[in-house]
Amino acid sequence: MTADGLMTWHGVPVLLCGGDGRKLSGGDTALDLIGDAMGCHAEAVAVPVERVADEFFALRSGVAGDVVQKFVNYRIRLVIVGDIASRVAGSDALRDFVRESNRGTWTWFVADRAELEERLARG
Repeated sequence: MTADGLMTWHGVPVLLCGGDGRKLSGGDTALDLIGDAMGCHAEAVAVPVERVADEFFALRSGVAGDVVQKFVNYRIRLVIVGDIASRVAGSDALRDFVRESNRGTWTWFVADRAELEERLARG
């Protein structure tokens, strides 16, 4: 996986993934990112939306569940960064998934890095 590097916001080390590289498309790619995160002691991984496979957003595929479960199991926060408004507009299930995820602590969907930093500031 390609990463921009490690940033620390409000005491939370975050592995920032670059826009190029393998797409987050299932358990195997999730484990690759988790390994990268563990290697640099990151507590969260921020993945740009362009690095997330389309199947992730089609909830019936099971990809999102597989990916999210891997991150939860290893206690590393997954953050999808970017605009997903058009995807959410086309799926009530995805809209509900995003809303519920953002209420929790393990998976967030944010518009940009500034929103990520703001969320981390809130704890």
